[in-house]
Amino acid sequence: MTAPAEPRIHPTAIVEAEVSFGTGTSVWDNAHIRRGARIGHDCILGEKTYVAYDVTIGNFCKLNACVYVCAGVTIGNGVMIAAHTVFTNDLYPRATDPDLRGLQTSAPTEATLETQVHDGVTIGANCTIGPGLELGEFCMIGMGSVVTADVPAHALVLGNPARLHGLVCRCGALVCKATAGAVPSGEHACTCGRVVRWPQ
Repeated sequence: MTAPAEPRIHPTAIVEAEVSFGTGTSVWDNAHIRRGARIGHDCILGEKTYVAYDVTIGNFCKLNACVYVCAGVTIGNGVMIAAHTVFTNDLYPRATDPDLRGLQTSAPTEATLETQVHDGVTIGANCTIGPGLELGEFCMIGMGSVVTADVPAHALVLGNPARLHGLVCRCGALVCKATAGAVPSGEHACTCGRVVRWPQ
């Protein structure tokens, strides 16, 4: 039996204290992983990707180049996040206090909201994910989208702000298009043999 592959960390990557990696995970050049982050097994963290402190990323995840994962984000298993995606977490983003006397803290506050990315989610390139959201299992977010509301499981959302355009299967194929922002209730069969039920 072959021993599990040890994590591979590029020599230019910055990995702070108390970070854990599962076996088979690769971290590419100039990535920055902050203290306390927990990365699962068989993941890929692309070049110049940033993962904030105490973030949890599941197993079999792919984060392409220049992905920004801020504090308060939890990522499930089998998640694909394409290049230049940015997560946000601040409900009231300001650089300074209201009287301009000093910088606001970068530590979490009551205005720091948490985001949950469930298993199997795909996020296209150049997306922005707003604070305090829930991205349901196997949903798909089209490239360049700005997500400002929760996304249901298996939903395909596109645009700015992102709106429902259809349903996708676990395999990624489109199984039903939305009409006027709505998807018919019931079971929608995929060519792979799986069925997507709506609503969930």
